[in-house]
Amino acid sequence: MKEIEQVYQSWLEPSEALIADIKKISGDILILGAGGKMGPALALLTKSAIETAGIQKKVIAASRFSEPGLQQQLEKNGIETHAVDLLEDDQLKKLPPVENVLYLAGQKFGTTGKEWFTWAMNVYLPGRVVQQYRDSRIVVFSTGNVYPLSPVSMGGLSEDHPTGPVGEYAQSCLGRERLFQYGASRYNTPLFIYRLNYANDVSYGVLLEIAKAVYAGKVIDLRMGHVNVIWQGDANEMAIRALLHCESPAKIVNITGPETVAVRWIAEEFGKLFEKTPVFANAEQPTALLSNASESFRVFGYPRVTLKQMITLLAEWVKQGGKTINKPTHFQEREGQF
Repeated sequence: MKEIEQVYQSWLEPSEALIADIKKISGDILILGAGGKMGPALALLTKSAIETAGIQKKVIAASRFSEPGLQQQLEKNGIETHAVDLLEDDQLKKLPPVENVLYLAGQKFGTTGKEWFTWAMNVYLPGRVVQQYRDSRIVVFSTGNVYPLSPVSMGGLSEDHPTGPVGEYAQSCLGRERLFQYGASRYNTPLFIYRLNYANDVSYGVLLEIAKAVYAGKVIDLRMGHVNVIWQGDANEMAIRALLHCESPAKIVNITGPETVAVRWIAEEFGKLFEKTPVFANAEQPTALLSNASESFRVFGYPRVTLKQMITLLAEWVKQGGKTINKPTHFQEREGQF
């Protein structure tokens, strides 16, 4: 396991491009919603890039910090933390003014039956944040779920395609974008709307879910037969570097890997590495939730970690019993029910 850990840690180190860009970003960086799947790694990567660049800049992380020990871990690494409920205006207003905001706060799973809370987190809160940080640069984490399902033959939808969110979660995500765009229009706030799907780490993600299913001999539903994936570290780098590309009106960019990948192919690749035969159910549908990320490659370059590298590392991680978290992506969902 030690060798696999070393490879994993090497993929978390800041790239030369990130180190060069962090020097160009003026002011401190606040991460709102820093306690989720990507937030802790994003905070640590930002701090690492600053230290490697040899510059002085604060990284500030704000979250409820419901995961035991996470706040202390970030503090130990030199990150200033604030334990807050962002929906409470008095707590939100106590956060420090900064030049740069990475906005990760949001609600997805548990939407069904609690739609009101999802709309509060994904629409009401962005309106409050853009008002408070109207003079900052803001990178807004969004999702490819704002697009409709599209024919696989199209190779994914680009940023100029009309939105068509399916289900209340996706609708509220489009609402989040619209409230931030309102701020950009009213206050001339520079924004970068970052439409992500799907980030992958050793602890979570589409690839891990497929790997674990193959390893355990569980059935893999093929109805959502194609996906986009990107290494979390690459996605986080792009988020930080996006602070240099905030605009008003907002710049909107799809963030994912370059391939339109067949779920069947992914499972079969893991099957080879596990020496197991994947078990499938249902047939691939002609449409899927897919994004064309060519604009992100123009702006940031291609991801450093390739699809094959991710698959190989995750296969070893699963075989050796590496730690994972129980936060499924529900990438199979076609009706928008989260």
